Amino acid sequence: MFRTAELGRTIPKNEYHEKLPMLRAELLEIQQHLKSRKFPTIVVFSGVDAAGKSETINTLNEWMDPRWLITRAYGPPSDEMAERPEYWRFWRDLPPKGRIGLFLSCWYSRPLLDRVHGRTSEAEFDEALDRVIAFENALADDGALFVKVWLHLGKAAQKDRLRALEKDPLTRWRVSKTDWDHWHLYDRFVAAAERLITRTSTGHAPWNIVEGVDKRYRSVTVGVTLRDAILKHFHRRDVMRHAAAEYRALTHGATLTTPDRAAIDEEPTEGASTPAKLSATVIHIPNISILSRLDMDQKLAKNDYSKQLEACQGTLNRRFRRAKELGVSAILVFEGWDAAGKGGAIRRATAALDARDYQVIPMAAPTDEERAQHYLWRFWRHLAGAGRMTIFDRSWYGRVLVERVEGFAYEPEWRRAYAEINDFEDQLVRHGIVLCKFWLHITKDEQLARFRAREQVEYKRWKLTEEDWRNRQKWDLYDAAVNDMVERTSTTLAPWTLVEANEKRFARIKVLQTITDGLKAAIIRREGGEDAASPAPKAKLKRTG
Repeated sequence: MFRTAELGRTIPKNEYHEKLPMLRAELLEIQQHLKSRKFPTIVVFSGVDAAGKSETINTLNEWMDPRWLITRAYGPPSDEMAERPEYWRFWRDLPPKGRIGLFLSCWYSRPLLDRVHGRTSEAEFDEALDRVIAFENALADDGALFVKVWLHLGKAAQKDRLRALEKDPLTRWRVSKTDWDHWHLYDRFVAAAERLITRTSTGHAPWNIVEGVDKRYRSVTVGVTLRDAILKHFHRRDVMRHAAAEYRALTHGATLTTPDRAAIDEEPTEGASTPAKLSATVIHIPNISILSRLDMDQKLAKNDYSKQLEACQGTLNRRFRRAKELGVSAILVFEGWDAAGKGGAIRRATAALDARDYQVIPMAAPTDEERAQHYLWRFWRHLAGAGRMTIFDRSWYGRVLVERVEGFAYEPEWRRAYAEINDFEDQLVRHGIVLCKFWLHITKDEQLARFRAREQVEYKRWKLTEEDWRNRQKWDLYDAAVNDMVERTSTTLAPWTLVEANEKRFARIKVLQTITDGLKAAIIRREGGEDAASPAPKAKLKRTG
């Protein structure tokens, strides 16, 4: 694989200075056009030590407008980073739409070095690379452009480069014992790198292998690669927009408002034609929602509720204090119908906690800053450190609920969101975070009764908006969306708890018991040194009346 990057390519000095002004002007012009484009450009640098990764990043910052570049380099995770899932720091640093991010020693470094040093097996290496692919695919599917550059040196060339750097007093500091240790492991490094590149060079994010011996050749090649990749992405997106406009015109604004990416790239078949009129037999298929199977008559007597509330809140307080001592954090996700009682359930949970240990995050429509990023970015940035509880009042599931029903997300976007969400939650749970997801369900009649009651109470009237009434008109669409959500994202590691919430007392106790059971399971695992990725037992609720 790397033989073609060990040929000793160079660019003569006079030719370099002749081409450079035009290349720099083109890159600067592209930056100006990028500002109005709704996609980020993510440039990843990796490769062998001393191949010129840092120098190339510095060169791009010199050639281009640094105000529109974001440069990030990563070392070992800090204590703050170690308290969160591995990819938290990468999500946090992603460039917004219209800007370019330059990343060094990023999500590829840890899997590669762990494999080279024998800290992981081949299967574990492949699992880590699968995580990389899922991460990059999620961003690319959202429109991000990836330009991945592997800067390479042969073993002899790397040795010569390290010696040259050591010899120069101005660059001696750049060579460490670790660099020489890596050189002694060169063959193992290249073997692991070959597998890494083969596995992660995808259609969305291919690798570009660049020979790193000659600085001029390396710099110009990377600059041209970046320029051409952005221009091609401009063209590809223009084609997609044009095809989408034609599709809408031909279908007179049909419900599919944008064609699938695969459909745009599909080559027309010679001689194929579309029938002018297609008839089909109508077959009725019963549509039974999982929500319709819930027993909505479950209740809890007032006296029993008071006793169980006190007991559950006491248990929650004790268990979370122990979880905090062990460095276990928790995330609670509350979704449900309007007026289903999410706020009341949240308040019963927080009443048992020290206000310094939790944060309630009510999610509304994304801000301009958030719209400039992948939709999961705003949730990654809110992940708390060890021993903290984060409570989301509405969450990332808006992508497959309100954005789906209201048409804020195209069908390909919300359909792929199920896999993206599952991957996100898998990372949370495998990091040891307790994740409890609640859907609070009420019947349509109960919702209407609560709306009417809110209208009569002055200090609750503000909760009721025109949007709430509009959402009622789309009840069946939301019901179908919830059914799909549970079907596709209720996993062994991150199951949904469906809460029968027609009776608020019953719902609140079920929520509290689920949280305490999840904490108990996590505490047992942490104290016993077990794998974090084990499902918690389901809550058992005492029912009366």
